[in-house]
Amino acid sequence: MRALLVVNPKATTTSVRTRDVLTHALASDLKLEVATTEYRGHARDLARRAADEGQVELVIALGGDGTVNEIVNGLLHEGPDPDRLPGVAVVPGGSTNVFARALGMPNDVVEATGALLDAIAERRSRTIGLGLATGTPDTADAEVPGRWFTFCAGFGFDAGVVGRVEQQRERGKRSTHALYIRQALRQFAGEPHRRRGTITLSQPGHEPVHELAMSIVCNASPWTYLGNRPVYAAPQASFDTALDVLGLTSMSTAAVTRYGAQLLLSSPERGPRGKHAVTRHDLTDFTLESQAPLPFQMDGDHLGLRSSVTFTGVRRALRVIV
Repeated sequence: MRALLVVNPKATTTSVRTRDVLTHALASDLKLEVATTEYRGHARDLARRAADEGQVELVIALGGDGTVNEIVNGLLHEGPDPDRLPGVAVVPGGSTNVFARALGMPNDVVEATGALLDAIAERRSRTIGLGLATGTPDTADAEVPGRWFTFCAGFGFDAGVVGRVEQQRERGKRSTHALYIRQALRQFAGEPHRRRGTITLSQPGHEPVHELAMSIVCNASPWTYLGNRPVYAAPQASFDTALDVLGLTSMSTAAVTRYGAQLLLSSPERGPRGKHAVTRHDLTDFTLESQAPLPFQMDGDHLGLRSSVTFTGVRRALRVIV
């Protein structure tokens, strides 16, 4: 099998030695080309070239969720075609690795490499759904290009936390779970729309839901991890369905304390619930629109401020080796 290994040299939990061992192991079973990313968006460009040239059957990501997201967007730049496009495999090298772990991959590089080689030898794969976020017609964000996400998007509070973490990383801080928690507390302290939200959820054929203070869109479950603890914002979310949404109509101190505790204690059977929690399951088309511009993130990548985002849940979008 012809394969392209895309290596992010800045991945949090990988070293040069680890990359060398991994490359040697994969090259024993694959006709392997190795490419190291050199700039933001480079993984997307490499994957797009692989899709256009049609010479590669598999693209392997060695990196975190951001590297995976770039590869997926490069492969799907002309739309999903899982029967024609190269498959995707992941060897987790980031700090959290939500996508790889949601697929059932080990979070250890060596163990994940072994599992991947077994999957290749046994030709194991599955076709999963993805989320697509685009600009909303007739709004200020109408011309924003569409972008795919693998496991989650956030509009509002959690995207603000992601933006704060990215700022800290640019200053040389390591991406740790403690860093995320500190930035979440700072984001909450400065959140201007805690008591009355500005987000409206609109879905064709349904009454809109107004005044959401926070909104999370999930394509998979868990939503994220705190160390080894999975966190389930939308327990029913799945790679085999469309998109799930969790919204909160209040972010008062009492509400955040309650729902934060529910998230920490969440399970595959039980997520956040209560009078301020709005949940939706298996949505194929909907829009989140805010009266004031809010932070927006996809797969843990902060994308700036948006006033409106239209989401589409696309089933059977990507073939993955697992």
